[in-house]
Amino acid sequence: MTRPDDTSGLVLAVAAYGAWGVFPLFFHLLGRSGSLEIVAHRIVWTLVFCAIGVTLRRTWPGARALLADRRLVGTLLGAGVLVSVNWLIYVYAVLSGHVVDAALGYFMNPLVTVALARLVLHETVRPPQAVALGAGLVAVLVIAVGAGGVPWIGLGLAFSFGLYSLAKNRVGHAAPPLAGLGIEAAALTVPSLAFLVWLALRGQGTFGTVGPGYTLLLVSTGVVTAVPLLFFAAGAARLSLTSLGLVQYLTPTLQFALGVLVFGEHMPVVRWIGFFLVWAALIVLTWDLIRQRRRG
Repeated sequence: MTRPDDTSGLVLAVAAYGAWGVFPLFFHLLGRSGSLEIVAHRIVWTLVFCAIGVTLRRTWPGARALLADRRLVGTLLGAGVLVSVNWLIYVYAVLSGHVVDAALGYFMNPLVTVALARLVLHETVRPPQAVALGAGLVAVLVIAVGAGGVPWIGLGLAFSFGLYSLAKNRVGHAAPPLAGLGIEAAALTVPSLAFLVWLALRGQGTFGTVGPGYTLLLVSTGVVTAVPLLFFAAGAARLSLTSLGLVQYLTPTLQFALGVLVFGEHMPVVRWIGFFLVWAALIVLTWDLIRQRRRG
């Protein structure tokens, strides 16, 4: 059954995807830190934020009950590793001047999701979906030939987030957003803390050494990570899958605009052709999604 759309759900979804879309501006401010250090802080402070949130909401009993389910916890820990890999690739893309490649990854994510549904869940791929997947594959080949190499940033982001979505799909609604995100962050908290201590001992860390404003930015990575995810969870509960699927294109569209207009990244003709092929594939995929919903 399709879920009727709610105005508040649309606002929350736009807030989530809009925030993710302007993330390059935030991480660009952290350019004095390396990608690994930023992601390590993001993991640690996300766990701290989630622990504070669970405490304020007084939902520790539910969180402890969640921890008792070993299979669920294992899935969430695996999801935490996947999303951490996604964060690392994304932050590296922003700091190295490849925001457009990051946008390509999130434009391709719906296509990767369809491919994973076929390969992993053995779902039937409808003819329009097959056409979209073919166009997406051609787009990757065109961009690879034009760039003289595989667009690994875009593919890495698309597949890491696609696999993360698959893991979250297995969890379903069994894990509350705050507690679930906290367990995901806990997956790599110990090695992240160890890495940050190692950097500090070597005098290479930026936490507390650049300035109080910069330190506050590093701490705020937890809030910046968790709040859009909570908006997304609340919005997804109030929107149909079709509407949510359409709103998701806001993120890579904003990222693409920032990469071209703000950061001035080069867009040769071949790259434009590849992006147009991806956009054509997404149009076909969206049309098929809307058609299926109307039939439903």
